Amino acid sequence: MVAVHHRTVDVDGLTVFYREAGPTDAPVLLLLHGYPTSSHMFRHLIPALAGPYRVIAPDHIGFGRSSAPSVQDFTYTFDALAEVTRSFLTVLGVHRFATYVQDYGAPIGWRLALASPESILAVVSQNGNAYEEGFVSDFWEPIWAYGALRSAENEAQLRPALSREAVEWQYTHGVPDPSLIDPDSWEHDLALLARPGIDRAQLALFGDYAGNRALYPAVHDWLRSRRVHVLAIWGRNDEIFGPAGAEAFRRDVPDAEIVLLDGGHFLLESHLDAVAAIIQFHPRVLRAAAIEGQPG
Repeated sequence: MVAVHHRTVDVDGLTVFYREAGPTDAPVLLLLHGYPTSSHMFRHLIPALAGPYRVIAPDHIGFGRSSAPSVQDFTYTFDALAEVTRSFLTVLGVHRFATYVQDYGAPIGWRLALASPESILAVVSQNGNAYEEGFVSDFWEPIWAYGALRSAENEAQLRPALSREAVEWQYTHGVPDPSLIDPDSWEHDLALLARPGIDRAQLALFGDYAGNRALYPAVHDWLRSRRVHVLAIWGRNDEIFGPAGAEAFRRDVPDAEIVLLDGGHFLLESHLDAVAAIIQFHPRVLRAAAIEGQPG
């Protein structure tokens, strides 16, 4: 059995919980989770990848077992989440790494890249958007409206996204056989969403999401200039980030590898073995993560 460590570290007065496995001298693969989950989404992927990689998966602030301060005590923006992640990596002594980004993990990962362009040596994007083409309009319209005007009416349109029905839907939509999805996955997320004040934190991030789009041209420049290897593994039935978001990477990375699997948003819940097999000994990701000396 692979040893997976569950640890916490203090980052600027905040507690960051993270899962870690694999040799300390192996190339680092940083796993950045999405909404509304945590590093829990990687619980099965981590032991599958440990060995060729040192796998590190933190919980963002306000998610999982990391600190969840009130909106009065912490500014819930993607800039702030990325800054905590940067400090977290500094505390761990990790300076170069490959990254696996999903959903919210993508804009956090892009900010890490723009702040330190040489740090990210390869990208695995699993339904993690970097292009306008990826947005499924029916899902995103109320988010764009709330970002433009944080009125009570627009907030009321978004609050259902915090509900049991919506969270369960994120896991089961687009999955040909929903019985493959462990219900504990969304129960875990719902329990954490129910904590006092978390609704306000999540609404703040909904409102801030539109700002991620303004970063995309700089992200595209980074992809082109650094010649970052991109492996986009997508649930092609995702009704949040559609497969056009995966295909779009080829615009800036012509040799990007695009893999579309018959799944939805949380692909690891239904296609873990397929995703792990693609990444596990992927020579280009390993080679990119190992260049310029040891990444940690």
